[in-house]
Order: sequence, then structure tokens, then C-alpha cells
Amino acid sequence: MSAPGVLSFTQQGWEQVLAKVKRALVYLDAACAESLHWGCGSTRLLEAVGGPECHLREFEPAAVGGGAKQPKAVFVLSCLLKGRTVETLRDIICRSHFQYCVVVTAVNHAVHLTANHVPAAAAAELEGQQPVFEQLEEKLCEWMGNMNYTAEVLHVPLLLAPVAPHLALTPAFASLFPLLPQDVHLLNSARPDKRRLGSLSEVDATALTPELFLQIRCLVSGLSSLCEHFGVREECFAVGSLSRIIAADLANYAPAKNRRKTATGRASVVFVDRTLDLTGATGHHGDNLVEKIISVLPQLPGHTNDVMVNMVELTALQNEEKSQSMVAPGCLAQPKDAAAKALWEALLSTKHKEAVMEVRRHLVEAASRENLPIKMSMGRVTPGQLLSYIHLFKNNLKALVSHCGLLQLGLATVQTLKHPQTAKWDNFLAFERLLLQSIGESTMSVVLNQLLPMMKPLNQRTDNDYSPEELLILLIYIYSVGGEFTVDKDLGEAEEKVKKALAQVFCEESELSPLLQKITGFYKGCSFCLEESLSLCLQSKRPLHPGGASILSQSLCSCI
Repeated sequence: MSAPGVLSFTQQGWEQVLAKVKRALVYLDAACAESLHWGCGSTRLLEAVGGPECHLREFEPAAVGGGAKQPKAVFVLSCLLKGRTVETLRDIICRSHFQYCVVVTAVNHAVHLTANHVPAAAAAELEGQQPVFEQLEEKLCEWMGNMNYTAEVLHVPLLLAPVAPHLALTPAFASLFPLLPQDVHLLNSARPDKRRLGSLSEVDATALTPELFLQIRCLVSGLSSLCEHFGVREECFAVGSLSRIIAADLANYAPAKNRRKTATGRASVVFVDRTLDLTGATGHHGDNLVEKIISVLPQLPGHTNDVMVNMVELTALQNEEKSQSMVAPGCLAQPKDAAAKALWEALLSTKHKEAVMEVRRHLVEAASRENLPIKMSMGRVTPGQLLSYIHLFKNNLKALVSHCGLLQLGLATVQTLKHPQTAKWDNFLAFERLLLQSIGESTMSVVLNQLLPMMKPLNQRTDNDYSPEELLILLIYIYSVGGEFTVDKDLGEAEEKVKKALAQVFCEESELSPLLQKITGFYKGCSFCLEESLSLCLQSKRPLHPGGASILSQSLCSCI
């Protein structure tokens, strides 16, 4: 897979969208907005839109409709045009004054036929036709109030968010999580006794819920389009139960079969279940600056893999608390800034120490090019030193604009190095090494008993103690690296103690974080109900039940 091809695949898709958006009101869902964010940037879209009466808006049920001076709308969506998505489309259009609507979906028409229960044989006869899209076009005209108005529905494979030449994410599938052993019982509940599944290894596409199967088919649709862009005939390999299902579906996907007949190149595609990486996602053994930046800085709203960088340091505002709400945050994605892109790629591929030195080198070179009065200093790079270089650009608007991307990455580095959570990283690492040693020498019950003193309620915790989320991360780490172990009386007692301690910690929190509310079902104030919920966390030798494990791992490792 050529590195430029990943970026060109995304940019080629967005060029098709940009050709439709002139003087339009553009609605994007979160996944497509993230693809745009990393692929070509919102500035490129705004340039293509033009016009003072045109705006970008989030695609949601409460989205503001178009006024009398906004007759054209473009909807860019990552999902199937079905169910609540179509309802939201209808609601927005009906309260607007549109005369021209374009709906772009990242999902192939063939998947829409599957979603509408069209048999494979009938779908094959419809090759070259798009009845689902044509029916929706008629509906769009009906909702606009005049069948003579213009409506278009088209497929553009906006699958990837190209973070770097060697790394691309699939934001629309950040929530797609592999099946766990407990899920077999859920699948069996909808199957007759004679067809019950014995284990995950027996699960195939026909055994999945319709919703999960369609989600996989949407992913397969995008991957097939990517292979078409590269002109390759793929050979798939899988590690894990869900990966095996995805690889098999890609092999049997009808458009992919037709594409492989004429493909001239070859490629190997390896699918790996994310459960196999839970230890890496929850451990602190990595020595990468980007990993720490993403871990400690606040998440950019609506994004799975970018953060908010506080830009107040580069303003003349004095009241920092008030100015944070006035100054737009920076971010890590700088698709148009060549210097920032070079630094970003270096940060991704180097160790922490070398990455910090690379940030200093880029700041010094940028300051030198702008003839700023920089004072060089050798030795260890400190946050204060980097910040002093960044402050040189503060009162020079031309230099500030020229190196804005670089300065955002510099400030992200400074804020990460100064963040209290970064100091805690080494504490995590030391305790994980102690746990690893204990797991190798002792039983799981002994390891859990080592963790118990760390579980402190809010009124007993200091800044150096572990928060509830961090305790869950440690539990995932312990059970992930523990492997197979004997379930005995001692382990049962130890797990009961952990349950009670966690329940006390959660119930005494002044307010549970959104993540904890999802994991626990928000049993605030009821220790009995919370213990019942947490008991699922320790079943089947796993610290979290399927939903909880999925939610927590999504926040830690959201690429497939």
C-alpha cells in the first residue's frame, strides 16, 4: 500500500464533494467531519462553498434549517440512508426553503440493497442501477415541496481520516468492537436450541445481529473502494473471531468479486481484533509523545483522535479563564502546513525524548527564519524553554500566521509536559511492572489484593492516587496480561472485595464522568445496584462486561 495513495484516496473523495457545495448550506456528520479535518481541512471546504449566506452545520435532528436566502443544501453522511438518518434528513428539509438538495453517503448502493433485504440474486440483476438512491431523490423533492426541484443522491467512499502517510483511521467505525465470549449467550438467545453456538469460533456472519452485520458490510464497502483506488486484488488474513468474519465478508462481497477480476496489482490485508490490543491500550509502556498528548489533553468535540490545544498563550488576553471560552482551540491536524506535517510525522515515529528535541529544533528554525530574537540553550529541553520560543511569535502577526500549525504542535507538547497526568505516567509504569512481576510469581487473588489499597474514595484521594477510570484501566491490564488462571475460593473472595471497594469509590464520587456513567449504567448512590453491575466486570476473567469493555477501549484505542 503506497503512502500517498491513502491520502489521495481521501482527497479524491472530498474533491467529488467539493464540486457540489458551491454556495450551499453543508451538513456533515461527525465521522465525515473528522475525515475532512485530517484529509484536507475545513478551510478547503469553506473556500469551495463561498458566499456570505452559506454555513457549515452539524447533521443532527436539532440542526437549524436553511432560510429563504439558502436554497441549496449538501448533506455529507458516513452512514446508511435508512431509519433515523432519513428521518433527520426529512425534518431538516421540511423546515427549510431548499430547492436543490445533494445527499452524499459513504456507503455503497449495494449495501443499501442489503439493508433493504433485497436478495443477492435480485441485487445482481440491478447492477448499474440505483433504485434506493432514486427513491430517496423523489422523497427529497417531496419534502422540499415541489417535485420539479433538484435532488441528487450519490456514493463517495469517505472512509478514512489520514492521520499520517503511514496511518489512517476509520472514524465511522470507532465503536465497532470485537465479540466477547459473553456475547455468544446473547446471540444464542435469538437462535433455536438445535442451532446454538458453542463458542466464538463458531460465529459467522449469519449468526450476527442485523445491526452488527450491516455495520460490518458498510466497513467492507469502504475497504473494497480503497482496494479499487489502489487497483489491487487483496488477499485477506485474520486474527480473531470478528476479523475472520470481516475478511470473509470482503471476500464474498459482490462488488469486490467483480473488482478483483480486473485488478492488476496484489495486496495483503491483515485484520486483527482490537481485544488483542487491550493490554497495549491500557498499559503505559509506550515511550511516544503523541500517545501522551492524546491521553492527557481534552478531546476535540466530535472527534475520536484529536485534542484541544489551549491557544491563550499566543494572545494578549490576561484573564485566562475567560479567554479560554473566547479563543478557538488548536489541534493536531494541520493538513496544509508542510512544516507542521513534517514535525507531526516525526512525533509519531520517534521516542519521547527525541520527539521533544524535534519540537525544539523546528521552533528554533522557524524563529530564525523570521529573524526573531531567539536565545539558544543546550542540554535538556524543558516546557519553559519551549514556551519561551513560542512566545517570540506572539507579537508578530505575520510570523504567527506563517507558523500557526507548528505553534499548535509546540503548545500541545508544552501543555502535555506540564500536565499532572504526565507525571503520573511513570507512576503507572512502575506499578504495572510490579503487577507483572506479581502475576508471574503469585495467584490472581494475590494480585487483586495488591490493588485494593489503591482504591480510595474521593475524600481520601490525593493527586497521586488513582481515579476510578484509572482503576478500571489497571483492572483491564491485570486481566489482559494474566492469561488463563484457576478460579478458586480465594479468587472469588478477592473479586468480591474489589467489587465492594469499586462500588464505594464510585458511589462517593461527587459526579461520575460520562465514561463511568456508560459503564455502570449510572447507579449513582445505590451501592447494591452498582455492585451487581460491577460483578459483570469480573465475570469470565474479564474486568468489564461487553458494553463496558467496548466503551472504555474506544476511549483508549479508537482505530481498527
